[in-house]
Amino acid sequence: MMGAMSTSAPLEQTSRPGVATSTFSVVDYVVFALVLLLSLAIGLYHAYRGWGGHTIGQLLLADRKMGCFPVALSLLATFQSAVAILGVPSEIYTFGTQYWFLGCSYFLGLLIPAHIFIPVFYRLHLTSAYEYLELRFNKAVRICGTVTFIFQMVIYMGVVLYAPSLALNAVTGFDLWLSVLTLGIVCAFYTALGGLKAVIWTDVFQTLVMFLGQLAVIIVGSAKVGGLGHVWEVAAQNGRISGIELDPDPFVRHTFWTLAFGGVFMMLSLYGVNQAQVQRYLSSRTERAAMLSCYAVFPCQQVVLCMGCLIGLVMYAYYQEYPKSAQQAQAAPDQFVLYFVMDLLQGLPGLPGLFVACLFSGSLSTISSAFNSLATVTIEDLIRPRFPELSEAQATRLSKILAFCYGLLCLGMAYVSSQMGPVLQAAISIFGMVGGPLLGLFCLGMFFPCANPLGAIVGLLAGLIMAFWIGIGSIVTSMGSGVAPSAPNSSSLSPPTNMTTITMATLMPLTTVSRLTGLQRLYKLSYLWYSAHNSTTVIVVGLLVSLLTGGMRGRTLNPGTIYPVWPKVLALLPLSCQKRLSCKSYSQVDSPVGGPVSPEKMGNGMLWGSRDQEALAVPEAGATHQGSSPTFILQETSL
Repeated sequence: MMGAMSTSAPLEQTSRPGVATSTFSVVDYVVFALVLLLSLAIGLYHAYRGWGGHTIGQLLLADRKMGCFPVALSLLATFQSAVAILGVPSEIYTFGTQYWFLGCSYFLGLLIPAHIFIPVFYRLHLTSAYEYLELRFNKAVRICGTVTFIFQMVIYMGVVLYAPSLALNAVTGFDLWLSVLTLGIVCAFYTALGGLKAVIWTDVFQTLVMFLGQLAVIIVGSAKVGGLGHVWEVAAQNGRISGIELDPDPFVRHTFWTLAFGGVFMMLSLYGVNQAQVQRYLSSRTERAAMLSCYAVFPCQQVVLCMGCLIGLVMYAYYQEYPKSAQQAQAAPDQFVLYFVMDLLQGLPGLPGLFVACLFSGSLSTISSAFNSLATVTIEDLIRPRFPELSEAQATRLSKILAFCYGLLCLGMAYVSSQMGPVLQAAISIFGMVGGPLLGLFCLGMFFPCANPLGAIVGLLAGLIMAFWIGIGSIVTSMGSGVAPSAPNSSSLSPPTNMTTITMATLMPLTTVSRLTGLQRLYKLSYLWYSAHNSTTVIVVGLLVSLLTGGMRGRTLNPGTIYPVWPKVLALLPLSCQKRLSCKSYSQVDSPVGGPVSPEKMGNGMLWGSRDQEALAVPEAGATHQGSSPTFILQETSL
């Protein structure tokens, strides 16, 4: 997929007639340095404010006092990395505006996390998303989920750091390893010292920088070619404005159904169960604030998608009037946008530096989120359960060390990425291969009370095997055929995920799948259906294994870990239907928060009741799952 990026040496600077070579001016370096220094200053400021007084809750969850606005921008920035900024315009330039319909998936992709995942996670008062797996299943499932997530993020971090640095080096001559080291060290310092609060507020600043950088390109570019109206007219005349493609074939790279509905599963793996996002929800002051932050991401995502698509259209119109140099014509997809920007903004000191700062802000926001989430799951899921006597001060110190160590590991992974050559595609793909199975694991626990620990583990393994089978199989078959891997093959890039990997997948050339049969055709499944395919595998296999092994019979079930699907469905029906399917109130059952409810009751039509009753089935704000003893209300439905 990005093999050209990983194997090609930096291109020599050659200027076309009448066009200056793309180089940084002093003003550009100043603008770029200021962005990095301000990001570091924000992190150091939050570290200084709590110097010597940080608790583990402040470092990992910002003391659960964050507001809606910064959390929303941080949610947006976490997966809007440099590769996405480079990828969307290249996709639009090459294939047209069909990709723009991905915005249709944002509504359900953010509405479902806001009303299903956030209430369950927030009311259980978790720190790590994988604590949920222990409360719902057992410790073994929790460890499996945690290890899978760590593997996913560690592999991916180096790629996110190395890929944009290599593209930048090829186009501007900016030193490759200097940029890698600068990004890694700056990120590691402010994440380790300032914790989640520093990460969130630097994300806010970096989001604004990304917005300004892209906006500058749109304004200057459209002005040079005669305005946005002319840009749209040129694109329409040359067939770059796509209509609604209603082909239901899941093997077609981009159709309306693939983008609008397959994209929902990709968004769920990103915004529903990924630790980096869950951690931000849990840092909110209230559950309502967490839900509002998820809602606020929707318009922000639409704006970001529109800006990326407009840059692609402006780029297309620009090169209809100004011919490309031979160097630009041979550029890899990840380098092409940078060539355009450096060409467009030359002679405007500071603007090239602003766009490069925009790219680096994207990488900083993604990597810092990864450092913080990795430190959190390592402390909460792997260390504290084994060493419960760990003091607050020791846990705080250890979390800072872990965040910094993950920063160093990221630098190591960047070096490994530089040596991987064509295998770099596989490394990027691993991130997406893991996102779908993890989504399936959480859905299995949340929506199916009969699912047991054995079913969860076997289902997760089946999902991972299926993901790696199709993902790696598609890479191998593409390499064996001597053709660049197809976009559907990069289906393995559907995480949580991750907008970054999804966007990189869109850079793939189109291939014909009609002549493929058997496994070869399966390997060409559109990447936007990949998360849906793998999560469904986990659920189906998990349910079958659970039913064959007796379900939850003889085991305890925490009612706060189950989402009340049936009562929500009943609420949508007419009142007469609700009365026919009325539920008899069951007597109150005293149980500790997160305590057991007999599986016989939960397995035989026992469902949660109204919204008020449902609220009693989870801890009150501020309670822990080891705390007091509220009352749970269960109901028996008569169908």
